[in-house]
Amino acid sequence: MENIVDNKLGDASNFFTSDPSECVKIIKLKNDFTSGISTVPEMFAKTVDLYPDRTALMHQNEETGEWIPISYKNYKNRVEKVAKAFLKLGLEKNGKVAVIAFNSVEWFLSQLGVIHAGGQIVGVYGSNSAEACHYILEKCQANIVVVDEDYQLDKILKIKDKLPHLKAIIKTLPSSNTHEGVMSWKEIEEMDTDDYDQEYEKNLKEIKANSCCCLIFTSGTTGNPKGAMSSHDNIIFTVKNFIESYNFSHTSPEVSVSFLPLSHVAGSIIEIFVNIGIAGTVYFADKNALKGTLINTLLAARPTFIFGVPRVYEKLHAKISHDIENIGGLAKKITSWATNKAMNYHLNRFDEKSASAVSYFTAKTLILNKVKKKIGLERCRFLIVGAAPTNVDTIKFFLSMDLPIYELYGMTEVGLTFASHAGKVRLGSVGKHVPNIEAKILNPDKDGIGEICTRGRNSFMGYVFDIEKTREVFDDDLWLRSGDVGYIDKNGFLFLTGRIKELIITAGGENIPFLNIENAVLAECSAISNAFLIGDKRKFLTMLIALKTESDSNGVPQDELAEDSLHHMTNLGLNYKLLSEVLDAGPDEKILNLIQEAIDRANTKAASNAQKVQKFMLLPNDFNMHTGELGPTMKLKRGFVMQKYKKEIDEFYA
Repeated sequence: MENIVDNKLGDASNFFTSDPSECVKIIKLKNDFTSGISTVPEMFAKTVDLYPDRTALMHQNEETGEWIPISYKNYKNRVEKVAKAFLKLGLEKNGKVAVIAFNSVEWFLSQLGVIHAGGQIVGVYGSNSAEACHYILEKCQANIVVVDEDYQLDKILKIKDKLPHLKAIIKTLPSSNTHEGVMSWKEIEEMDTDDYDQEYEKNLKEIKANSCCCLIFTSGTTGNPKGAMSSHDNIIFTVKNFIESYNFSHTSPEVSVSFLPLSHVAGSIIEIFVNIGIAGTVYFADKNALKGTLINTLLAARPTFIFGVPRVYEKLHAKISHDIENIGGLAKKITSWATNKAMNYHLNRFDEKSASAVSYFTAKTLILNKVKKKIGLERCRFLIVGAAPTNVDTIKFFLSMDLPIYELYGMTEVGLTFASHAGKVRLGSVGKHVPNIEAKILNPDKDGIGEICTRGRNSFMGYVFDIEKTREVFDDDLWLRSGDVGYIDKNGFLFLTGRIKELIITAGGENIPFLNIENAVLAECSAISNAFLIGDKRKFLTMLIALKTESDSNGVPQDELAEDSLHHMTNLGLNYKLLSEVLDAGPDEKILNLIQEAIDRANTKAASNAQKVQKFMLLPNDFNMHTGELGPTMKLKRGFVMQKYKKEIDEFYA
């Protein structure tokens, strides 16, 4: 391990900091594949020089439905215009621009604009309350806030007098009311900024690769969110690793769809920075993408790859399954034959076994490509999933559709660290560590399970204005402690088992890999949406079970049972259409038996008796953001669930 010296680097005395105006030393491992040092503006300029006329962004006119292209040349011109406008509005050196909005052209322009002006972007989740917004904006000392909807603006207007560093508020969408001091996005792009050309050029030249580029706040599922500072070099390194891992190239234009929160590290890096690195084209989904309209954007974009979270793929799974189920007679049998051939082909390849290519290519060409075309995925080579563990059944389903799902693992503080991709896949694993970083398991138990630690150029700079928390996450040898628990098998594949703060240790002292057990139960019954394991400091394991129900346009679970649940009702000879009907019936004994049998099957695979689930309870509704069980990235807030159902949990052990 060594420090890098380069004239594009600023003076630095430490490998980490809590001050966003400071530079840091860069960790370089011996086999580092990256050549030279670069910044985000330099990467952007290089792509624009190579492909000025290639389409960078595609956005839809809400009134006409027309898709409007933005070339890389136009993209860069608008970024420079926005950067100068931010400077004119009072953006300070190393100043922050916060964005509270759904993915849009304006989001991308704000991100790159503030970076080119020498400042940093701060993404804020749209689901945050006014108080949560205040905490982040005050913590990062934001100069400018960009919002889209009226209700997001209302949050800022409530707290603006308590934000001493705030100099401007910008609204990207038309407003129903005018507010003094609030500018429109049109005013930003039409602003006379000629007087700021010199300041812009000066700031651009002074950007150092080891200086702060982005500030990404953790989702705060276990406390106040922490602002993780990523340098230009962190981002460039991660982009190059991503491109190498998934074999992207400039020559064949890649197309993707932007719909995941850009305030999350994965959304920001993949949708903005990776696409710049590969000269890709990004289509913007509308704000209701996760409520059902994503399919419309997929049909328009015909993406070559997708990045999503498990919930997205579960919804696509349900949609495609429903369509296939409604195919009649011979066509359904042929489709079933084709999907079996595709799944077996990919599973054999994963296990490095021989696979029947002839029948697979026949199934792909004659059947599967037509099925995929109906949902806009006929050009899609693979799906990428992150942010949470993925159900093995979901992975197998998409393999049967000739759409391999590749899991990746990372965190706000390090970006991408492990990835599965062609030739490096094991079901249930998030893959092997990416090139040119180091990984180890700290203090492994007898099963090899311990804390996942990594080291390399991907390691973040530190938490903004919080040196104590920064010191806690690094050890003396610069290994970054993830707080996640797992094991690495003999072939180098990482398997996640949980988080240190959420470890289940039974009263008998046995460590329980709760994710493995939850996923085992989910795999045994497609009617189960969530399986929540309990057992910390308890004599035995219990579980909260949520059945799959439909969701409304806001993602709130409804009483109507989902397709998978209805399928099981039919098989059991039951006529229930609503979850409340199931519960009012006692709950129904046949449904309780269905779940018990799934748990029994999962228990047969348990490593010990202590890892077997003894009791369960059926919940009155599924987990979701609106009732607090899920965070903005759909991560489960275990502490919240434990508190919410404390009475019911205590009854398990009474």
